[in-house]
Amino acid sequence: MSIYVEVFRNVSKMTPSNESSAKILVVDDDPDVRDIVERCLKDAGFRVWTAGDGSKVFDIVAERRIDLAIVDLMLPDTDGLMLTRKLKEHSSIGVIILSGRGESTEKVIGLEIGADDYISKPFEPRELLARVRSVLRRLSKTDREPALEATIYSFDDWMLDLTARTLTSPQGESVELSSGEFNLLKAFVEHPNRVLSRDQLLDFTHANDTPAFDRSVDVRVGRVRKKIEVDPQNPQFIKTIRNGGYMFAATVAQV
Repeated sequence: MSIYVEVFRNVSKMTPSNESSAKILVVDDDPDVRDIVERCLKDAGFRVWTAGDGSKVFDIVAERRIDLAIVDLMLPDTDGLMLTRKLKEHSSIGVIILSGRGESTEKVIGLEIGADDYISKPFEPRELLARVRSVLRRLSKTDREPALEATIYSFDDWMLDLTARTLTSPQGESVELSSGEFNLLKAFVEHPNRVLSRDQLLDFTHANDTPAFDRSVDVRVGRVRKKIEVDPQNPQFIKTIRNGGYMFAATVAQV
């Protein structure tokens, strides 16, 4: 704890800014570090959420519409580099790696897999804030560029918007999906009328870097069936293939 005394002292001197609209997620298993970073960012005017491991990261990012994640490399349930890669592959969120590993090879790997910046511990609060603001400015500049055309899939008058991450029923009603349920349905509409094994579905839904197991796919399939099937016990869309996995038996078109 002693190495953070000066950090706490410096945090208390920070001057608040007007950047309260930015939402930041801090992922670190060390509660002292989480507290330091959270206080530093909040004192500067940011909105902050924290997590002690990677298990809830994707749900928080989806629910809170996080702008930037600060991720430690050494997490108890997943590798920080893997988590960073998944975040960058499947969202537009900014990522700063904050780690006690200061080796140049680690920094290079982190940046090569998509991290926007890399800060070594112990850190100076003003440097952390400067890096955070720099990444947010770059992301804001990207947001002002022409938006990519939305990718929307339809099946039997259902509409799945991959860009907005929304599902709309044939009656025009919005159907709420968790991050995991959305990723599962996305995998199905992108691979219609094809048998997908549970392992493939774990890969497609980005669950291969968490303590996932076959049964978790079955549970998620059951939840999605309840939301899109007229009769979940006799599904029209998501068919169970004995000894094979599942097949999305629908005519899918990209709108």
